[in-house]
Amino acid sequence: MNIDLLVHSANQVLTLAGGPQRGQALGELGIVEAGAVAVAAGRILEVGPSRALRERYRAEHEIDAGGMVVLPGFVDPHTHLVWAGDRAAEFEMRVGGASYMEIMAAGGGIRSTVRSTRRASVAQLAAEARPRLASMLAHGTTTAEAKTGYGLELETELRMLQAILQLDQQGPLELAATFLGAHAIPEEYQERSEAYTELVCREMLPGVRAWWQEYANDRPLPFVDVFCEQGAFSLQESRRILQRARELGFPLKIHADEFESLGGTGLAVELGAASADHLVRTPPEDIAALGRADTVAVALPCTPFGLAEAEYTPARAILQAGGLLALATDLNPGTAWCESMQFVIALACRYMRLTPAQAIAAATINAAAAIGRADRIGSLEPGKQADLILLGAPDYRHLGYRFGTNLVRLVIKSGRIVHP
Repeated sequence: MNIDLLVHSANQVLTLAGGPQRGQALGELGIVEAGAVAVAAGRILEVGPSRALRERYRAEHEIDAGGMVVLPGFVDPHTHLVWAGDRAAEFEMRVGGASYMEIMAAGGGIRSTVRSTRRASVAQLAAEARPRLASMLAHGTTTAEAKTGYGLELETELRMLQAILQLDQQGPLELAATFLGAHAIPEEYQERSEAYTELVCREMLPGVRAWWQEYANDRPLPFVDVFCEQGAFSLQESRRILQRARELGFPLKIHADEFESLGGTGLAVELGAASADHLVRTPPEDIAALGRADTVAVALPCTPFGLAEAEYTPARAILQAGGLLALATDLNPGTAWCESMQFVIALACRYMRLTPAQAIAAATINAAAAIGRADRIGSLEPGKQADLILLGAPDYRHLGYRFGTNLVRLVIKSGRIVHP
């Protein structure tokens, strides 16, 4: 049978077959030794032993993966990809002893990026994001979520959405959009969080829905996210925003329990959110709730690392409860300018006590579940999109074991080599 592509002779092919992995089942890699992947029309046709597949198929293009590991492309389910400017000066303040919330109170933090982003055109926003996308792709990420949230006014938020859609269309890295108008209280609404919450519910959410139906009606609605945190949005305000978003048909996400527990994780479970993200200080009752729900717990270890904090997402407790755990970079200009899911895996192994196998599953099939795409990406199974990466390493455990370098040698997106 003639096919488009055959990747063969890999030391290990990690299939991650069988769907999202809950609790203690996390880390089932589905390893095929001396394996191969057959691809036709951008989709996976078969995965199996190299000898059998090389006899069965005649490929237009073959890739010898001898000495390498083949696995699904990484999925990064939480990024703030699109912004203007940088906050290098704040990093210097932070290492000098200023806290994240102190920097925000002084007019820095998210509000600093908001000022720069409000001045930027769609073209500038897309241009500044492209090098970040290129770095993500080079490090093995083939699909990522991308949030708005540095506009905090409808006009700029829509420019950010437009930039995300433009970047997704240009590819090759595939993007899932999220509207995060409730990222922070803008300066003009300082001390008036209830008024800004009303604006988000009454004008911004309907405005985003109307704009999306006009300009992107062939796509599902974007996610709606909210930063439920002390100094941002209270639990009551977060509930109001997410309930209104759900009424309008948006799928939901939430930033919760990063610095304090306000009950955001429990709210996410209650409302059927696709994911609850950060979860550093999540209480036991909310961890138990995650174990009974399909809401994915998305850990962002680059963020406490970037803030030089000691506490990380309690991954073992989430797995013990039977929860769905995923990993993401939290790529952003303030606390975690990191495009590498490989580094995320290294941090998760050290500070969240995940095994390399668990971290890989959390960065692929479970990360795909966190953006509602586990049915078509995140694993190497017949019928799924042929998104795969080749590592210059003989064993999957080199992910996590090694850090500060790029192990990815080849990136394939929808059956086509896109890097290098």
